[in-house]
Amino acid sequence: MTDESEGMVSGDSGEKPVLDRRKFLLGAGAAAAVGSAVLYTGWQHPAPVFVARNQRYDGDLVRTLRDGLTAVGLDPQWVRGKRVLLKPNLVEPSRAWPHRTTHPAVVAAAAEVFQAWGAEVTAGEGPGHVRDTEWALVESGVQHALDAAGVPFCDFNYENALAVVNRGRTSSLGELYFPESVLQADLIVSLPKLKTHHWAGMTAAMKNLFGVLPGTVYGWPKNVLHYVGISRAVVDINASLPPTIAVVDAMLCMEGDGPILGTPKSKGLLAIGRNPTAVDATCARIMGLDPRRIGYLALAAGRLGPVAESKIPQRGERWQDLVEPFDILDVPHLRGLRA
Repeated sequence: MTDESEGMVSGDSGEKPVLDRRKFLLGAGAAAAVGSAVLYTGWQHPAPVFVARNQRYDGDLVRTLRDGLTAVGLDPQWVRGKRVLLKPNLVEPSRAWPHRTTHPAVVAAAAEVFQAWGAEVTAGEGPGHVRDTEWALVESGVQHALDAAGVPFCDFNYENALAVVNRGRTSSLGELYFPESVLQADLIVSLPKLKTHHWAGMTAAMKNLFGVLPGTVYGWPKNVLHYVGISRAVVDINASLPPTIAVVDAMLCMEGDGPILGTPKSKGLLAIGRNPTAVDATCARIMGLDPRRIGYLALAAGRLGPVAESKIPQRGERWQDLVEPFDILDVPHLRGLRA
């Protein structure tokens, strides 16, 4: 029995427009090019993850991102002419709490890399706790970064949304509503902040994609997704999206009562990969957590990507040299997550 099959999941706490399935799948070639989880089938391939240490927000993040993306096999020639959508985490931004949200420098660096590779770059977010997305953009500093890069922004909470079949099928949701700009993307780049999470244990690339679902459909703070089970909703969202890769802002992280009220933890890392499941599994190990015991990773293992260490080739730094256990809440559903 492999690591993937050993994941332990605790209990999870009018006429509808439907997107044409052929447009949604974007073609098997595009999916294969980025190692996407679009096709919800057994995962058979290794998924390398690049980790860089000694990173700073005022450092050469463009070079690190470019090196990391190519090291995990993303072909710049494939990117040329594609629609690339950057998805940062802007949950309850506060200038006094920069460890809550993705740093603007990471967003700016990602925009510069993909623009230099000839992509049509946009950014978008649908904050789950804030109805005024414009305020969130300004307070987080991301608005300034996007303006400087000439990158347009899509407000997922209020954009027209279309229903697609739930390809994950782990929750009771038969379909999921995604904004049109999300479904039209050739590649989504999840740009999360690495944090603990008081329900899910951790949040990184996969959980960040809660923010692509519109508040006008799922409410604030998107409790529909909590009711069907956070871990199951995370897997279903990731299984139903266009091709997605991950760039995790793990320079200034959050531990303790995350994802909003935790305390800052400096790590100076960037984690990059074409497969968000593999990236999150690596991040969990760096946090001192067992990814097989993180609910959404246990469900995704072997289906959306690998969780077993043997199937995640390392690029850049060895994760074993970077382990520094994050504080987590001492509550029953989080006990036993330690590696």
